[in-house]
Amino acid sequence: MKATVHYPSTASPSPPVRRKGLSGRQRAVLTLLVSLLLIAGIVYFGLSAKPEQLSTDLMARNEAPSLKHWFGTDWLGRDMFARTMAGLLLSMKVGLIGSFSSVLIAASLGLMVAVGGRPADRMVTWLTDLFLSLPHMVTLILIAFVCGGGLKGIVIGVALTHWPNLTRVLRAEVMQLKSAEYVQISRQMGKSGWWVASRHILPHLVPQLLVGWLILFPHAILHEAAITFLGLGLSPHQPAIGVILSEAMRYLTAGMWWLAFFPGLSLLVLVLTLDRLGHHLRSIVDPHEAQR
Repeated sequence: MKATVHYPSTASPSPPVRRKGLSGRQRAVLTLLVSLLLIAGIVYFGLSAKPEQLSTDLMARNEAPSLKHWFGTDWLGRDMFARTMAGLLLSMKVGLIGSFSSVLIAASLGLMVAVGGRPADRMVTWLTDLFLSLPHMVTLILIAFVCGGGLKGIVIGVALTHWPNLTRVLRAEVMQLKSAEYVQISRQMGKSGWWVASRHILPHLVPQLLVGWLILFPHAILHEAAITFLGLGLSPHQPAIGVILSEAMRYLTAGMWWLAFFPGLSLLVLVLTLDRLGHHLRSIVDPHEAQR
């Protein structure tokens, strides 16, 4: 009986089938659109809240969520959906001003490193390490308390405590750009340090500043809500998320779960959306990330 010999096939294997899906840039654009719709909805409902929805109505107090009151009403008959949207809008204002101020501080210190040379670099590094070594929330509480609390105290506290991480990133970027060949040629041609920093270094820092601002934005909102929840932030008369959650803690044992559930969930969704937006924006401004 003749044995049959099987030889290995010399045909090239078929290429693996690539799954069709969204690229990094496409996911970033989709996230951007969804985030903008969410923010636009919060702004719209926050601005369109009627005074009677935020005022006392004892005939409608302690109502569970319904089609008339989506998030229910509180112990004074105030519509919780209107209060939540107004609180989110107020938190976004505080976060916007505070995070933008932090970005300005980080950009100023980064340009100081670019212009001032080694002494400025040592001072910025020491200052950054000093603030990073301090407990973040404790520093924020102390600054807000010294500044008198309220909207002004929270904004100043957020601005003075959220810049160190971004400053460290900008410093590393500046040190890399200062060793670039075109920067060295500009210095050899007699250009001043400020001219080099404004023409060669600052344009390269703009994407980092934009992404850094969007990453700081949700942190500022979350920290504002935390400080207000502890009673050291915004006034109790303002419909802030921290105030709403702090007041709701006294009524949870009475079964009024919606007073804390919907405001807390709305704050969580807003913070996570803005956080993902900041990370996905890097896929748009960074050409290497865009190809993934």
